[in-house]
Amino acid sequence: MSSERQARMADRIRVLIAERLEKGLRDPRLGFVTITDVRVTGDLQHASVFYTVLGSEEERIASGEALKSATGLLRSEVGRQLGVRLTPTLEFIPDALPDNVGHIEDLLREARERDAQVAGIAASAAFAGDADPYVKPREYDEE
Repeated sequence: MSSERQARMADRIRVLIAERLEKGLRDPRLGFVTITDVRVTGDLQHASVFYTVLGSEEERIASGEALKSATGLLRSEVGRQLGVRLTPTLEFIPDALPDNVGHIEDLLREARERDAQVAGIAASAAFAGDADPYVKPREYDEE
């Protein structure tokens, strides 16, 4: 039962933070931030908020700093909207999703290149041995 409550609370926190970010914070460092996931501990006291930022590395760093400085504001907003006795602490963690996607794309590109090399080798290959390697019954001439 606890895991269902954790999942509901995590989903609600994700929605509340995303809505608040959509309204905007008064921080010019905040870029285009997407909340990808929220994980809540079993005692519902701590929430890890995973986010991605569209843009350059400098924009990612600046947006991370803006989120960390707005943690108190976002936590109070979440506490007001959730209506629970204890509001969980928020920790913003940059999601490694874009890095993983880039790595997977590199691996897929390498696999396509190797497949093309194998196809080129297979196109010029010839069978080893006789053209018809199967043993056939002997044909006797009848005289």
